[in-house]
Amino acid sequence: MKVNQKDSEKLLWDQMRSSSCKAIPVTGSQNRALPKLLLWLILFVSATYVVYTLKLVGSSRACDDDIFSKPNRKSVLIHSSSTSGKPNSTIPSNYFLQNQTMFSSEKIPKTHQKTELKDIVFGIAASAKLWEKRKNYIKLWWKPEEMRGIVWLDKPVNNSKNEGLPPIKISGNTSHFAYKNRQGHRSAIRISRIVSETLRLGMENVKWFVMGDDDTVFAIENLVRILNKYDHNQFYYIGSLSESHLQNIYFSYSMAYGGGGFAISYPLAKALDKMQDQCIQRYPGLYGSDDRMQACMAELGVPLTKELGFHQVCATFLFWVFLLLCLGCF
Repeated sequence: MKVNQKDSEKLLWDQMRSSSCKAIPVTGSQNRALPKLLLWLILFVSATYVVYTLKLVGSSRACDDDIFSKPNRKSVLIHSSSTSGKPNSTIPSNYFLQNQTMFSSEKIPKTHQKTELKDIVFGIAASAKLWEKRKNYIKLWWKPEEMRGIVWLDKPVNNSKNEGLPPIKISGNTSHFAYKNRQGHRSAIRISRIVSETLRLGMENVKWFVMGDDDTVFAIENLVRILNKYDHNQFYYIGSLSESHLQNIYFSYSMAYGGGGFAISYPLAKALDKMQDQCIQRYPGLYGSDDRMQACMAELGVPLTKELGFHQVCATFLFWVFLLLCLGCF
């Protein structure tokens, strides 16, 4: 019996239809199971979120506003001063430091005295190896009869008294501090302690300590104008970031760069001096002096107050600017 072409096509079509019909129930069951799985997942995440929120709300306590009232502030201060200068053991050790602005408002008037050039003490970081070249940068802005400051070196150098430079002192021994950064140099520890060592000299009538490198050039009038914006009786750590985006990524966007200089108020310098050596020991892996200073400021709870006038410009950038200027002269 011969099968014509129509019958063969019909037979082939029936086979394809029957095979496809068998696959439909499997696909349909999978499609129905997927929404159920997503629904259970959403319910589980929602339940977890609700339980976590209830636990968080249940464990939190309402703020006791009475402790911040004016009479209680006075009683806390009186109690702390009557126990041999030590705070009450029931109060956290950093309680007074964290609330320094609140407590100091009892003693300090809202209007602070104007800062003058004589109220600023400079701490300049330098090295004996580069001193003969770098001291010429200091001569550009230093006014011997009007300014106070110290150049801190690692070794003694030959320095003439008639050069119009700040007094020179040798930094203290830092060999007992650990330094574990393979890319840096342990002189960073010495430089980070310059503000504390300058404070220990006991200079009178100091409102601000300004830190800079031996190749930092300060615009004195602008510096005094900027510092007058702030109350020197409060905790202030003033500086700026680097103009290099890569440096800020690698180090920090919350750190004052010493190449551009930074300023620290006198009360903050005193607080820093009491804890800096212990703080340095806790961060042996940091690279330089700037990030060590920022780490200690973070422990004191003092953020960086950014002032764009403190420019951290790398030497390579200055070289290209100078080169472009010279090419424009021809």
